[in-house]
Amino acid sequence: MAENNDLEKAVIDAINAIRPALQNDGGDIEFVKYDPVAKNAHVKLVGACAGCPMSQLTLTNGVQRYVRETVDKDITIINDDQISIF
Repeated sequence: MAENNDLEKAVIDAINAIRPALQNDGGDIEFVKYDPVAKNAHVKLVGACAGCPMSQLTLTNGVQRYVRETVDKDITIINDDQISIF
């Protein structure tokens, strides 16, 4: 269990590291949850990123690539923009 918590923390840290790049363009990214079995990190794009037609490219070529390089090569980033976290 500790390994899953460590991996989730590493994913959150990686997402937080890439956040300034999104914020510079008027958007942001929020961590929603991590599924250790499927190795899926669920995020929510907000601000300018939420409605941007390039958001999927941002997730795969930016966020996912960075998380895979720094945390685990098998992690997939999933945009949960339709799911409320409250």
